[in-house]
Amino acid sequence: MHIHNISKENSVLNTFISEIRNINIQKDSMRFRRNIERIGEILGYEMSKSLNYEASTIKTPLGHCHIDLLDNDIVLCSILRAGVPLHNGLLNYFDTAENAFISAYRHHKHDPESFEIIVEYLACPNLEGKTLVLADPMLATGQSMVATFEALKPFGTPKEVHLISVIGAQEGVGFVESHFDDKTHLWIAVIDDKLNDKGYIIPGLGDAGDLAFGEKLQQ
Repeated sequence: MHIHNISKENSVLNTFISEIRNINIQKDSMRFRRNIERIGEILGYEMSKSLNYEASTIKTPLGHCHIDLLDNDIVLCSILRAGVPLHNGLLNYFDTAENAFISAYRHHKHDPESFEIIVEYLACPNLEGKTLVLADPMLATGQSMVATFEALKPFGTPKEVHLISVIGAQEGVGFVESHFDDKTHLWIAVIDDKLNDKGYIIPGLGDAGDLAFGEKLQQ
């Protein structure tokens, strides 16, 4: 798998990452959602450099110009609910893309330190021969990303797969790397060192879904 860690070079991305991490600024849920959206735009822009382009001619009011235009048939798939702001950021740049949505959440059976990934809702177009973009803001254990990809397999075989995440842990990155082929690309804003005993990224930012949309009651 090709891993693109965007934080290796300083950019305005640093500002957005610092604000979603900051325990005081992140309390503003509208700003948190907007920052995740802006990070999605940056990751989408970086991903676009690796896609396919076709030569085109555009008529202007004063003549014609030649330009290479995107030639990928893209499907954006986000994991509900935390993935919605990230999805919106990607959709801002790939506005003609088809869209898929899936629910994948942690179900704690007996104790808070062990869980399984439950997939209950899925809406997806045909994926055969298309460019699949899987978006999940937090790549903690990596299990949600893998479970999502497995759930999408009945909808066809994509031509290529791109994974988009805001913050990941080394363990989660290693997990998805072992489950996706070497042609897959991971575009990620920053990679943190570790997970705690509950599977949350350290230092991370907390629960992205709760910060974006409010706390939930979940068994």
